[in-house]
Amino acid sequence: MAHPLAPYIFLLRNPARSVPITIVIALAVLLICGIVALVHSIPLSVREIYGYSRNFSAALPRSDPSYLPTLEAQLSESPVPIERVLKIRVAFFNVRSIVGKLPFVLHGLKPEDAAFLRQRMGLSQLTGRLPAVGAPEAVITRPIAVNLGLDIGDELLRPDDPQNYSPQPVRVVGIHESDYWFAYGDYTYVAQNHFPPVDDLVIVAKDQPRFDRWAVERFKGTKARILTHAELLRETDESLAVLLQLLSVVIGMLVVVVTVMIGLFINIYLSQRITEFGLLQAIGFTRGFLARRAGVEASIIVIGAWLLGVLVSVGVLWIVKITLMDPRAYFLDPLDWYGIAYTLPLPLAVLLASFLTIRIRFARFDPVEVIERRIA
Repeated sequence: MAHPLAPYIFLLRNPARSVPITIVIALAVLLICGIVALVHSIPLSVREIYGYSRNFSAALPRSDPSYLPTLEAQLSESPVPIERVLKIRVAFFNVRSIVGKLPFVLHGLKPEDAAFLRQRMGLSQLTGRLPAVGAPEAVITRPIAVNLGLDIGDELLRPDDPQNYSPQPVRVVGIHESDYWFAYGDYTYVAQNHFPPVDDLVIVAKDQPRFDRWAVERFKGTKARILTHAELLRETDESLAVLLQLLSVVIGMLVVVVTVMIGLFINIYLSQRITEFGLLQAIGFTRGFLARRAGVEASIIVIGAWLLGVLVSVGVLWIVKITLMDPRAYFLDPLDWYGIAYTLPLPLAVLLASFLTIRIRFARFDPVEVIERRIA
């Protein structure tokens, strides 16, 4: 049988006093975790949408088509073995994200190069067919189809869409079942109908990360621009740095407000129990014992409320993911540890405020005044 003075006994027998504080802390955790997870879904979306770039890097001549042979010759200097160099043409269209439209590439590939990339990326299961040579046709992966609401026969690009333009309607003729976001069409059609009339190079290496690091350094300051997965992640982090700093400020302000609020609640909570503490000290319990007991009670409330808030946050974010994000192929991680970590300052600050309140209360606590009814 539990000891009648065990710290959790009072909390269980008096939910009207302990539950409100628990709910306030849990809601604050939900708010912080939800905001951070939603903001963090932005770089997560960029990483997933352009995740195909892990498989290769791209080299683009800077407005000088005559530089391409020189660029190819310089690539042969690579200390990393190169599996294949593909000449491609590109067209552009937009995909949707939580922050609006993002530009995406329709890769114009020759049939043999398309077969090589399909094998490289594991694009095996195909519904429909491959694009015909010279035809305004495209093959996309399932995430793009879901994101844009497209099916076989629908138009991916068309003449009357300035943001997804092509002089002829480019129809989807095949959909790969893959987690990658990737779109490709026929090289000949893209080369004849889309600007600029310059080939780009796609380089597939034996050790892609190592080659990417070499290429970025080797072509720095030249007429070639090197696009790699690592560079994409770096640029994403740099572009979101200010937003994350502002987020930290907002969460810091929220922590301060909630901490002060909880400190006031703890003060009221202890004031309502002055008579209880006075009687316990009068019958022999020390002031230190009572302070420790109140501290343990506060710890149980704060830690339990934080855990409850995290569980509720995960549940709410799962609902948001299933009902709002997945049908649009948007990205949200309900178990975002980044968001959970942002909530940790809240319980720590509230515990500190609680302990300081308890210490101040018991430092001037006089049981005789309680017994004499001088304190209500």
